[in-house]
Amino acid sequence: MYNSVDLNNIFFSRRNTMQEPLLYLGNKTQGHAGLIKERPRTYVEALDDRIETYLAKLRDFEVRCSMPDADQEALLDEITMLTDTMLDACAEFEKEVNDPLALRQAQVYFREKTHPILSKSYFINRTRTWPEGHQGDYMTLELAYKNMPMSAGIGAYLDKYVLSNEIATAVRDRVVKMRDLLKEELVCRSNPKVLDVACGSCREVFELAPEIKASGAKFTCVDLDPAALDFALDRFGYAGLTDEHTELIQYNALRLFDHETAQTEFGRQDIVYSIGFFDYLPDEFLVKLLGSLYLLLNPGGKLIASFKDAGRYRPEFYHWLADWDGFLQRTEKDFDRVLREANIPSNAISMSRVDSGAIVFYTATKQ
Repeated sequence: MYNSVDLNNIFFSRRNTMQEPLLYLGNKTQGHAGLIKERPRTYVEALDDRIETYLAKLRDFEVRCSMPDADQEALLDEITMLTDTMLDACAEFEKEVNDPLALRQAQVYFREKTHPILSKSYFINRTRTWPEGHQGDYMTLELAYKNMPMSAGIGAYLDKYVLSNEIATAVRDRVVKMRDLLKEELVCRSNPKVLDVACGSCREVFELAPEIKASGAKFTCVDLDPAALDFALDRFGYAGLTDEHTELIQYNALRLFDHETAQTEFGRQDIVYSIGFFDYLPDEFLVKLLGSLYLLLNPGGKLIASFKDAGRYRPEFYHWLADWDGFLQRTEKDFDRVLREANIPSNAISMSRVDSGAIVFYTATKQ
């Protein structure tokens, strides 16, 4: 039997291989009380061995990928296999050492140990350091939409690996699906009022510029991040969307959980939607927020909510390779329960998925 302090000591003392202080500033591993009962040290040592093997193969890969005659397609397959195999080992460790604190220590250790080489990927480095100050920022999503490597050498291959991940693919599908769902509503409505909650870059809005103008829609887009709003405003200008069509407001969308506040500050809406925001909210708060937004609708209005389905992607990618644990692990069963507890009638709800399947959409029509 050993405790979390022992785990910390094993990771940081069994080999004198830790690099000098890194730019990665994730939560440092600290010793805490708490037991991992009857777990042999071999689980920890096996993971550390796998990390060392992974790093050695990455160093060899880095040399080979810089050669003039490098087979890029074969190398991409190779780094995909290497990293998937490493994440398989992380998943195995999670099953064997079912202790939240110990897992957190191991995840931080993994990122610190691999950062000198994995940080050569722009996307891995960004999803570990979060330069905008919070997870899932608008620029990270915009770069995922563009789907282009941002690095050179081994970093380019790692970027491609990240961009082919289930969620990265689903995120690109998600903005297209949201745009298409909104288009369906705009073409059959006259002067609809639309509330975009935690709007981010508003990509789906400026891509709908012709339909917005034709329908006379007014989009109110709220977000707490002023940089995201500035980005959206610039894009609106290029798309010819004026304040007649859109309004950008710096606003804490969490306030909308209170229906009286939402009603007073924004009034009745014909469409309310959000891309990605709901994934970050705990169940109890999410139930209140969805209930409030549903009540905000005019009769026949629609609430459109999207969620990541934890049954359709590999969570180890976000908890080990990236430092991206802000969005909660929910499944279709959880979504159904949350919507039921929000007092949204089941016969008012329709469900669909993006093509890749990892993100599910619920559309609730106000009765």
